[in-house]
Amino acid sequence: MSFSVTNKLFPSNHKTVFVLDHTPYFGISCESPIELEFLKARAPGFIPMTPICKSLWTSSVESAIEYCRIVWDLFPQGKLVRFIASDTVAHILNTWSPSQQNLSHIMNAMSLIGVPPPHAINRNLEYTVLHGLRAAIEALSDCTEIQGKKMKSQSFGDVQTKLVNRCRVICITSARDNDSMKRLEEIFLSVLQQQNKVATGSDRLLTIDHCHLVIINTFPVNIESQVNNHSPKNLSPILTTEVHSIKAPLISNKLSTLILEHYNLGSTTVTGIPMKEEQNASSSANYDVEIYHSSDAHTAILKGNALDSSAIRTVKDGLEYETVTLKWCTPRGCTGSELQNCTAMHRITPVDVNSRPSLCLINFLLNGRSVMLEMPRKAGGKITSHLLASHGGEIFIHTLCTARSVLEDPPSISEGCGGRVTDYRITDFGVLIKQNTLVPIKTAFVEEGNRPMQKMKTRLNRHTKYWPLTISSTLIFNLKGYIDPLPSIITKEKITEDEVFQCRRIIYNLIALESKNESLYPLNTGQRVKGQKREDQYKAMWNELETLLKKNLHTADHRNIYNCLLECHKFNFDEEKLSEKVELDEALRELDHIGPSKSEPDAPRASVIRATTDSPMSPPPLTSINPPTTKSSTSRSTGIYSAPRTLLDMFTSQEKVKSRPEFTGRSTGGSVAKLYANHKYADSGSRGESMEVE
Repeated sequence: MSFSVTNKLFPSNHKTVFVLDHTPYFGISCESPIELEFLKARAPGFIPMTPICKSLWTSSVESAIEYCRIVWDLFPQGKLVRFIASDTVAHILNTWSPSQQNLSHIMNAMSLIGVPPPHAINRNLEYTVLHGLRAAIEALSDCTEIQGKKMKSQSFGDVQTKLVNRCRVICITSARDNDSMKRLEEIFLSVLQQQNKVATGSDRLLTIDHCHLVIINTFPVNIESQVNNHSPKNLSPILTTEVHSIKAPLISNKLSTLILEHYNLGSTTVTGIPMKEEQNASSSANYDVEIYHSSDAHTAILKGNALDSSAIRTVKDGLEYETVTLKWCTPRGCTGSELQNCTAMHRITPVDVNSRPSLCLINFLLNGRSVMLEMPRKAGGKITSHLLASHGGEIFIHTLCTARSVLEDPPSISEGCGGRVTDYRITDFGVLIKQNTLVPIKTAFVEEGNRPMQKMKTRLNRHTKYWPLTISSTLIFNLKGYIDPLPSIITKEKITEDEVFQCRRIIYNLIALESKNESLYPLNTGQRVKGQKREDQYKAMWNELETLLKKNLHTADHRNIYNCLLECHKFNFDEEKLSEKVELDEALRELDHIGPSKSEPDAPRASVIRATTDSPMSPPPLTSINPPTTKSSTSRSTGIYSAPRTLLDMFTSQEKVKSRPEFTGRSTGGSVAKLYANHKYADSGSRGESMEVE
């Protein structure tokens, strides 16, 4: 059954009618003896008792009564059940009045009609279940107290809502074969359509918008039924039918499975309950108790780990539904009045209300104690998932919060789906969220061709063109002192000339840092890169900066910044084209003292170097500086970027260091100079001096 919005507002389980077959056939035995246990040993002359078996009627009534007990235990209000017994006429046992919605009233009414007659008392009267089905359809047209209030006020909030009369009929009968069952369904549909015609012309009756007919075909154990089961099928838009053919002793099992579907219930088996033996009070044993409650109590644990949820879900023995097995946790002195961190709370009721383990558990909880329930985990360990406690004489199952509480400190992002990653850019991510926060806007101010949602998507796409997730996967975003505000400027849709100027200055400063061979990781950052040279650091930085700029070529100004990077990067880092590198300080000194003319071909080259090494606040270009006339300019004119000079210029510009006396013939101005004038005087003496020195 699908649960749509209409099903939730007007559920089929609001009105349920049980139609019990009270014909003579249901007075026969179901041929399933009741097992009796005798306390005393049997004497040698003991005569065994005749086997005692329930009748089909008794099995039907007990199963239907148990169905009602579960419904009224879990839903004290809003879920109404009526009983109709059918033989020669329809015996209506109760009405939709809340005062008649209790087990005492039903049991008293059952005792008044008694068991089915053993045979037909009056041959002229027809014993059939059709009388009860007609009466059930008429009862479904009657207004309940809740429906009467909704009819008086048809609006809920600002929405006009039409009252939808959806209901269910559960018929326990016996048919010969499939054809008989098919005729029964067709007759029911015909009577339903006739009743809707009558209700249409009446102010007191309601038309039946949809009816769910559940037919349970029962028979004794020693008989094989000729009726086949069929799943729910739609005979018409207003009628859905299903047939279950089962033996009489198993009616209660079938109704236990159906009630979980009809009322969206779940089953929990509390296992490992320590209980003293009835025969020996000194010893104890562990017992299991099954309880019913809303299926929402299992939502949290079943949506968790698939392996953990599959380990606690088992199919109940002899039944068709699954139960969740949770282990009893030894109470730690806490009472039901103590507050727990719960996410949901639902009423419970035991499945076997008369068993000793169920009675002991119920009494334990009604005395003010509470029970924690544990869920084992596949990987090992366990977690406390539920709490059983009583409030005001009613027992509830509390779904405990298995995740972190909102009162605790927020969890570390490293504990998420990403594994043990500890270097997420959390601060930068927070800034990204603030920059892209959505605010409501009135539709009257929205332009048709410029939707805010589309603009926001475009903006978010622009901001995340290149956005590394972790600190270790990026370099430029860790160099905020050198890079900012370039990343925030480059992601804008439009940028101004001042912002272009800022980005160029940042690029120039990075080039200056590389020229000075400074480290990219300051000492106060705490970041260490093992086995990475400074050249590799700069290479990674330039590559990442190029990636950032290349992914944000939105306008011509963005492209100008990118082209500036390419020019500077190509000039300073292309080792194939540059044979040597000039130190920054030496290059600046040479450029300060060189004054090329505008006609010289190397003047633009010197200007580029000055532009790429100085900041934007540097002095004017070299072309506007007058040539120096000081003596030092000639002494430092040997720079590699000086103007072309002849060999004579280079020779005359050198300072003459007189390390020896000038030759006499050159200094006398053309007079005759005698060679080796002192040769004859110093010949012998010089040798002797030389020998003495040696």
